[in-house]
Amino acid sequence: MGGAAHTLVQTSALSSRTDKGEIGQTSALTGQRSAPCDGAVTIIPPDPNLAALHQELRRLRAERGWSYDDLAERTGVSRRTLIDIEAGRTVGYLTTWHALAHAFGVPLGELAAALCEGHQPPRRIGQDSP
Repeated sequence: MGGAAHTLVQTSALSSRTDKGEIGQTSALTGQRSAPCDGAVTIIPPDPNLAALHQELRRLRAERGWSYDDLAERTGVSRRTLIDIEAGRTVGYLTTWHALAHAFGVPLGELAAALCEGHQPPRRIGQDSP
C-alpha cells in the first residue's frame, strides 16, 4: 500500500497526556480534548427554586383575577400548559416565560428572580464583593 504501517493501540477512556506533551484529557471514544486545569475552582450554582417560580406565576395570575383561559388568551400558551406549569408538573420553555412576563407587564428577569429565592443570586460582573 505504499504507506506507513498502522498500529492498533488500546487506550483507556481518558488519557491525561498526549504524545505531543499536551496537558488535558482526550476521550478515546470521541477524540475530543478537555481544557487543561488552570487551578481555578468551578463553582456549581445552587439548585433553582422552581417551586417559588410556580408560586410567583400563581400569585401574578390571582392578583389580576385572571383565569387560565384569560392567561392563555393573553400569551398564546395553552391552558393545559399553564396549569401544568403552575402545578409544578413542568417547567416550561423560556419562550413561554417570556410570553408570561409580557402578559403580566413585568421584566422577564423580575419574574425569573423567584428562581433564586432562598439563596444569594449571582452578582453582576464588575460589582464589588461584600
